[in-house]
Amino acid sequence: MSKTKVGIINVTGYAGIELARLLHLHPEVELTSVTGRSAAGKKLGDVFPHAASINLTIEPELGDVDIAFSAMPHKDSAQAIIPLLNKGVKAVDISADFRLKDASEYDSWYGFTHSAPQLLKEAVYGLPELHRTDITAARLIANPGCYPTSAILALAPAIKEDIIEPDIIIDSKSGVSGAGRSLRLGSHYSEVNEDISAYALGGHRHLPEITQEIALLRPQRPPRITFTPHLTPMTRGILTACYIALSPGKITIDKNGEEKIREIYRTFYQNEPFVRVLETPPHTKYTWGSNSCLIYTTIDMRTGRLIVISCIDNLVKGAAGQAIQNMNIMLGLPEVTGLEALAIFP
Repeated sequence: MSKTKVGIINVTGYAGIELARLLHLHPEVELTSVTGRSAAGKKLGDVFPHAASINLTIEPELGDVDIAFSAMPHKDSAQAIIPLLNKGVKAVDISADFRLKDASEYDSWYGFTHSAPQLLKEAVYGLPELHRTDITAARLIANPGCYPTSAILALAPAIKEDIIEPDIIIDSKSGVSGAGRSLRLGSHYSEVNEDISAYALGGHRHLPEITQEIALLRPQRPPRITFTPHLTPMTRGILTACYIALSPGKITIDKNGEEKIREIYRTFYQNEPFVRVLETPPHTKYTWGSNSCLIYTTIDMRTGRLIVISCIDNLVKGAAGQAIQNMNIMLGLPEVTGLEALAIFP
């Protein structure tokens, strides 16, 4: 039986080459085509020596494939995907171009007018833990952002169970690879090393995405979210800490309440292959190179606030791994196919 042919648009970014690494060993699909603008005509192994065993040439245009992954920058990605959909090719978009349902949000947060607003309603937000059924029948997946993945998975059980108040503080710290591979002063080694900084304090472009998905979980009580991202001197990983007041009368502010919350989280994620609820706070290192999301919950007994910590690898569960998880669901394959590798440690 022939394998499904897949391709990567813009393999030369961090998410693109991570897709290539994971797809190369996937037992049910064949990576047959990769594109890149500046590196077109070069062997993939010449651009990325660690990927030399993937015997492909980087082309200017995608070849004949059944499913395409687009790792293009925002705005450009939609323009690359539209012709593929018209030809019957399914697509998983790693950019933000199809994540938001309101087209006007792209003008506000991304600075461009969306080229295909009619597709926003059709596109399925690719967080399998919340939208698995819709992903199964989709032809266009909007792969979630890395920060939203860590934040939404941290908050979903508490919001769905209606045990927290609408005011939510999300504090996230990300490795430098989240800024992409393009050269910029703020991600130079000497600028980032021995440093940590908060940014986008006026509003990060992932905020509307987080708000949109959290609001769907509890429409009767829309969230009010403060989201502060930080850049940390590490290559991979996101650690998100969420702080939320518990709703009065829902959870006792004691050890029994803490255990009840953990049971809510365990039950919510009991059948999820890539989400684990831990008994101790996770480290980003525990997820390095894996498609896992690790979650820990506790109560601040002095203030009655719920604290939720989540960790992911921003390039795997936050990008390429989740994209392949979505592809597996679209193809009717076991969801974990090609994604069962343990984290790399230390």
